[in-house]
Amino acid sequence: MTKDQQLVLDLGYRPAFGRDDFLVTSGNREAVEWIDRWPAWPGHALAIFGPAGCGKSHLVHVFALRAEAQILSAVDIRSDTVARLIEGPMALALEDGEAVADPRALLHLFNAVKERGGTLLLTSREPPARWPVLLPDLKSRLAAVPAVRIAPPDDSMMEAVLVKLFGDRQIVVAPDVVAYLVRRIDRSFAAAREVVAKADSISLTGKRPITIPLIKQVLEAG
Repeated sequence: MTKDQQLVLDLGYRPAFGRDDFLVTSGNREAVEWIDRWPAWPGHALAIFGPAGCGKSHLVHVFALRAEAQILSAVDIRSDTVARLIEGPMALALEDGEAVADPRALLHLFNAVKERGGTLLLTSREPPARWPVLLPDLKSRLAAVPAVRIAPPDDSMMEAVLVKLFGDRQIVVAPDVVAYLVRRIDRSFAAAREVVAKADSISLTGKRPITIPLIKQVLEAG
C-alpha cells in the first residue's frame, strides 16, 4: 500500500428510500402513479414486476411508509406464519413473490388480506400470471391481479440511476462522467450498481475524485 492509498473498510451505505428520492422516468412512471394512487386501487392487490435492481424495492419502501405496510420476503410465507401475518397491518408488501415455496400459504394470505379489506403489494421479475404456480385457485387469483411493468432503462433512466447510486454514497459526479458511463456499460441496473461500487472503492483507496480517467480504470479492470 502506497502513501497515497488508504485502507477501505466496507461499512456499507444507506440507500435513500423516500418518495422524493425515487427517480421517475417514462419506464417506471405508471408504477409510481399506482403507488401514489393508493388506497384508491380497483382491487386489494397490485403487482409490480421488472428486472433486478429496477427500483421495485424502493417502491415497496415508499408504499410501506404511505400505507404503514409490513414488508415481507418469500421465505416469510409459510403455513405456520400466515395466521400471524394477517393479524398484523392491514397492508402488506411481498417482495420476490414468485419465489414463495408454499403456494397454499400464499393462497391463504391472498384470501385473508382480501377478506379483511386489506392491501397486498407484490413484486417479482415476471408478472404473477407467469409465475410457476400449479395450484389452480392461486393461479386464477394471481392472473387477475393488475400487473405494472418497470421497463429496462433507457439513456435518461440510466443517467438518473447512476446519479442516485452515487448520491446514495454521498458522491457528486460531473455530468460528463455520467454520460461517459451511460455510453459504455450494459443497459441494466445491476451493471450500474456494480460500476458505482467499484468506482467508489477505487476512489476511496486512492483518495481520488471520480473522473473519466478513474472510470476508464474501472471499466478496463472489468
